Amino acid sequence: MTHTSDPVTKRLTRTPRVFVTRHLMPSVEERMGELFDVTLNTDDMPLSREELVAAMKDCDVLVPTVTDRIDADMIAEAAENLGLIANFGAGTEHLALKAAHARHIMVTNTPGVFTDDTADIAMAGIIGVPRRVREGVQLIRSGQWSGWTPTALLGTKLAGKVLGIVGMGRIGQAVAHRARAFGLKITYHNRKRLPEAVERMFDATYVESLDALLAGADIVTLHCPAGPGTRQMIDAGRIGMMKTGASLINTARGDLVDQEALIAALESGHLSGAGLDVYPDEPHVDRRLIRHPNVMTLPHIGSATREGREESGMKVIANIRMWADGHRPPDQVLTGLD
Repeated sequence: MTHTSDPVTKRLTRTPRVFVTRHLMPSVEERMGELFDVTLNTDDMPLSREELVAAMKDCDVLVPTVTDRIDADMIAEAAENLGLIANFGAGTEHLALKAAHARHIMVTNTPGVFTDDTADIAMAGIIGVPRRVREGVQLIRSGQWSGWTPTALLGTKLAGKVLGIVGMGRIGQAVAHRARAFGLKITYHNRKRLPEAVERMFDATYVESLDALLAGADIVTLHCPAGPGTRQMIDAGRIGMMKTGASLINTARGDLVDQEALIAALESGHLSGAGLDVYPDEPHVDRRLIRHPNVMTLPHIGSATREGREESGMKVIANIRMWADGHRPPDQVLTGLD
């Protein structure tokens, strides 16, 4: 298939050659095998840059995940036949979207699938950090628990505390919905204020300034995309604005937080704890975070449900089929240049 100025106007006249970079749900891989000429990554190890480039030279459709960083130079080396990057997952910050557009390579994603799953994991941190759950688990496992006492492992109650939500999209709103049931007061900061009816539904208060939101919250939870404008948006200065004893929850992207500043605030006691599912240099997790008694360190499992992973895979398949038939896929990622 040759590239044209509009990548959706030509129908692929043969079975699409599809390369999948990670092991997906068995039902998804089975269906891909029925529909496409598919190459699977059966050992599930992340591919090297060279392996990704080789795949992009020998397929019509690449199916990457968040572990695959595909930059402009890699896209420049892709074969003319590569017409679609069908990303498994909603985030696309690991893909050079403008470079793909320049090569007339369409990009799709799978939005909305993991909203509830990620919100559930965020709530695990919102509940678990103030109540010192990680410390309690460690105490039991160490064999050092001596029994109940009136003053042991005292945390803070949730009801009446202020939850500051940074990013009030699908996931942020799902967190707000859950948090209300625990009696938390909801404040939020977003690029655009939500309609008044939506604010009433969540009993949420809009805070125009991120700095003001951080200063007023007992718990801060991050739900915004990664990118140049948000990289290390929670830096030393902003962590310093947070209340003494506050906690930070991050289930979005590791790059949003200055990790050194976070560790310093935890070690000094300025922050009481953190709930982390993402890190700036995955899969490496700083040992200081692991050692801290009140940091919940999870292995990027926000989207890790059988239902969500299967639905995301089926969305990938739907996007590929629509593209191969010459139609615009339902989940095309627009760059502003499309």
